[in-house]
Amino acid sequence: MSKMTPQIRFQGFTDDWEERKLSSGLREYTDRVIVEDDKEYHQISVRNNFGGITLRGSKMGNKIGRKRQAKINLTKYPQTLIFTRQTIEQGGIGWVDKYCDGAIVTENMPTISLDTSVFSKYFLTNLFQTRIFYKNAILDNVEGGSAQIAIHESKVLSSTLLFPNLDEQEKIGKFFKQLDNTIALHQRKLDLLKEQKKGFLQKMFPKNGAKVPELRFSGFADDWEERKLEDAAEIIDGDRGKNYPSGDDFKNSGHTLFLSATNVTKQGFVFKENQYITKLKSELLGNGKVNLNDIILTSRGSIGHIGLYDERINENIPHARINSGMLILRTDKFNSPSFIAQFLKAPLGIKQIKLISFGSAQPQLTKKDIKKFKITLPKIEEQIKIGAFLKQLDHTITLHQRKLNLLKEQKKGFLQKMFVS
Repeated sequence: MSKMTPQIRFQGFTDDWEERKLSSGLREYTDRVIVEDDKEYHQISVRNNFGGITLRGSKMGNKIGRKRQAKINLTKYPQTLIFTRQTIEQGGIGWVDKYCDGAIVTENMPTISLDTSVFSKYFLTNLFQTRIFYKNAILDNVEGGSAQIAIHESKVLSSTLLFPNLDEQEKIGKFFKQLDNTIALHQRKLDLLKEQKKGFLQKMFPKNGAKVPELRFSGFADDWEERKLEDAAEIIDGDRGKNYPSGDDFKNSGHTLFLSATNVTKQGFVFKENQYITKLKSELLGNGKVNLNDIILTSRGSIGHIGLYDERINENIPHARINSGMLILRTDKFNSPSFIAQFLKAPLGIKQIKLISFGSAQPQLTKKDIKKFKITLPKIEEQIKIGAFLKQLDHTITLHQRKLNLLKEQKKGFLQKMFVS
């Protein structure tokens, strides 16, 4: 395979790719513009996965300062590329596909026109997301320090990259456009599910002072009872003694997963970055061993994150211990762990966690305060019904998140193999 061709190509294309400067098909306008309606502006972050300087996409428009601005008509500017060179938080590249009657002109928002007889827009859109573009056009042209950076469009446009002929560009661009549409569809589905879950958490648990929730399953009518959390669950902290693991005690694989902040997140349990200790080390520790259906609550740093160690997780990770910044909530037989885990995620639970936490640099929750945490409980039968419903919804959200992550990984792989690096 030639170094002038990618690893994966569509059938019928065999010619080597040619070196061209971006300036051969992209030219800077004199006017510097941004469309006022951010729905008309499509941001592309060029810095998602490559490390180094982070240029995160952000909604522009009304958030941009109003100095030295004027309204102009953009209808005569088809296929316009906005190249931003702002602070780290506002950096990025994006296309304007449609136009409102006027636009906001800012001196920090250079606009670049595309010659569609030279480059395909969707080919370029995805080229902007590759490592080779980042290295040649962005990283090599960064000026300034960490607080304020500048990437001047003239230097970017002078960058040299490899391009196929226009027909192959169009083919590649169409492929990625369809993939992006699929990713966007899955993202919308996931966002909708998360909004539904948020709505259920608001309506299926009583608001502050109320004795019943807005939304209930049929057959349940009794008032809920307010109790202390310690009356429904045992509160257990981890071992902080001389046998607490550190340094060389941690391995990439082993007998017992030693939970860290990366494992218990806002989304629940995440097991991408794991640290293990040996069986012998685990047996030397006292408190902190996780049992089936234990609720894990983070109590230091990123406080209030919840993980339910249910059958599905226990099957894959049969041995686990908490670190010193976590607590175990172990329910009695009269209360549902799924229900209590969901209550802690509901607005009233979140509000109470914020009220009893302390410390600004590193917020903390104490075992003593968590014991006094007020929780409103229905009878066990209703707890089980609510817990099972929300647990199933969480499972559906997790499946959709996995599908979305897989699609994004697939796209990442295609970007590596369908462009010449």
